[in-house]
Amino acid sequence: MAHNQFELLRQRRFLPFFATQAFGAFNDNVYRQAIIGLLFFLGTSPEQRTLYTNLAPALFILPYFLFSATAGQIAEKLEKSRLIRITTTMEIVIMSLAAVGFLTQNMVVLLVALFCTGLQSTLFGPVKYSILPSVLKPEELTGGNGLVEMGTSISILAGMIFGGLIFEVAGTHGPIVAATSIILLAVAGNLVSRAIPRAEAGAPDLKINWNPIPESVAILRMARKQPAVRNAILGVSWFWFVGTVLTSQLPTYAEVNLGGSGTLYIFALALFSIGTGVGSILCEKLSARTVEIGLVPLGAFGISAFMVDLYFARSGIAPAQVSTVGAFMAQPGSWRIAIDLVGIGLFAGFFVVPLFALIQSRTPRNEVSRVIAAMNIQNAAFIVLAAGLGIAVQRLLGWSIPQVFLALAIANVVVAIYIFTIVPEFLMRFLSWVLVRGLYRLRVHGVEKHVPDEGAALIVCNHVSYMDALILAASIPRPVRFVMYYKIFNIPVMSWIFRTAKAIPIAGAKEDPELMQRAFDEIDAALADGELVGIFPEGGLTRDGAIAPFKSGVERILERRQVPVVPMALRNMWTSMWSRRDGRLGRMRVPRRFRAPVEVIAVAPVDGAVVDAPLLEARVRELRGDAA
Repeated sequence: MAHNQFELLRQRRFLPFFATQAFGAFNDNVYRQAIIGLLFFLGTSPEQRTLYTNLAPALFILPYFLFSATAGQIAEKLEKSRLIRITTTMEIVIMSLAAVGFLTQNMVVLLVALFCTGLQSTLFGPVKYSILPSVLKPEELTGGNGLVEMGTSISILAGMIFGGLIFEVAGTHGPIVAATSIILLAVAGNLVSRAIPRAEAGAPDLKINWNPIPESVAILRMARKQPAVRNAILGVSWFWFVGTVLTSQLPTYAEVNLGGSGTLYIFALALFSIGTGVGSILCEKLSARTVEIGLVPLGAFGISAFMVDLYFARSGIAPAQVSTVGAFMAQPGSWRIAIDLVGIGLFAGFFVVPLFALIQSRTPRNEVSRVIAAMNIQNAAFIVLAAGLGIAVQRLLGWSIPQVFLALAIANVVVAIYIFTIVPEFLMRFLSWVLVRGLYRLRVHGVEKHVPDEGAALIVCNHVSYMDALILAASIPRPVRFVMYYKIFNIPVMSWIFRTAKAIPIAGAKEDPELMQRAFDEIDAALADGELVGIFPEGGLTRDGAIAPFKSGVERILERRQVPVVPMALRNMWTSMWSRRDGRLGRMRVPRRFRAPVEVIAVAPVDGAVVDAPLLEARVRELRGDAA
């Protein structure tokens, strides 16, 4: 059955939330751009405008340092739809204050309201991302996050354009139009938020610590418990660093290196934003509805590749000044620059969406909001660092903006390699993603319906090739601990992949009884922790394409812990170069064709307390049908 992530936009569990966060992002940027428009309307000096452009981001981001810890606790304790309605009501009050600032043309009032807007965003941030794992299935997390990131990117861009045009189009009526617009948008966001269905609190009994300093330390420590989550948060913060450096340079880059003014700045920002939106949307398709962190290395190195090319596309000043986008695109090399900006955004989407999905899927439900709050604190620090370094390297070192982009591309590769070295799971998933997606075209049936979204379960499947575990891992939204014959850990590349995936080595009772006992102990411990464990009960690869009798090891597992058992079957893998079709694996064949169709089929779980090996074998044989 084909799935389309845009179906979420027709469902009440997602659409009202999506619209609410889009209204919020749009209104924030309408407001900030309208303030700039007011400064020009009032005829303020360039020095005063510069003071605002430096002061405004600081005022907006300061609440993230001061109140994120409190916001994370509140988001954990309160029912989520209620908290969203509270924050959107706050937005109406704040924008009413801002409207007074526009009507009286009072910059102090506008800056106070801007600080309050940052406070409201701080409170909304943790619930924005913690609500997704509450209302979406594991296989929908990547698509849902992709839609949210796409919506945010487009809303920010549209808000900047709308806010920037208010005073140009409305003229002397600009203050009235600005005041009316931000209030109406805030009211619209609040009305839409009232349609968000109930989403239970993660930790309703949590006692809030109102002292932000020790609580900030506590949630930052909480976010570091799991290496994969910790480094996913580092990756998201680095995404904000790269994005801040890039977008903060775009106004001057458009003027000096592209040869235009505000129009080309918006054009360049639009290319980046559209690229990010498209990349975010494509993540679900590329990941086949799993949380595929293998896209993260692809995104990281893609960002750097296009950023390096952006430097070489035009490392000096613009050959001529232009006034329109059409005139710019008519210049030599302009299409290359445009493609680079879209490419940077595209791979940025590949980079950040799986990271959000991983954080949400790997963090306990009663900690998600606080972990997101910890991420927001770190993000704010990286944004401030990016702004400071961007100014420093240009003023102290005299770097041009293309040189800043080149340095950022190199730094991005270094940071990516560091993250992937610390947590090799990212590179492991990338390598397995390339192998599986390059060699096969997966057709998955019943996995989303029958593999439990949470809790322990045993996956049993026929065993045809050495790629079987990778194919199943690519088809199942949750991480799976596979039990593998220990000699596979001696195969180059495969060994690294399976060790990094925390596969459990096992040997026969006559071969190594001690290793076998350790394997059963590790299987039981994984099931006790609520994990999925995958086994191939035949005990080895098929030598003739037929399913061999299932061994009693599955019964031994279930004697210790009666968990649901999900029968699965692989079809069309017997012709794989990784099977034993032509003898032993050493005589591997070149694949007949790439992107060969492979089917993965699952049926409803059976009760582990009553099932035995012959029954499971019969279920898997039935699933595989006549294909061999």
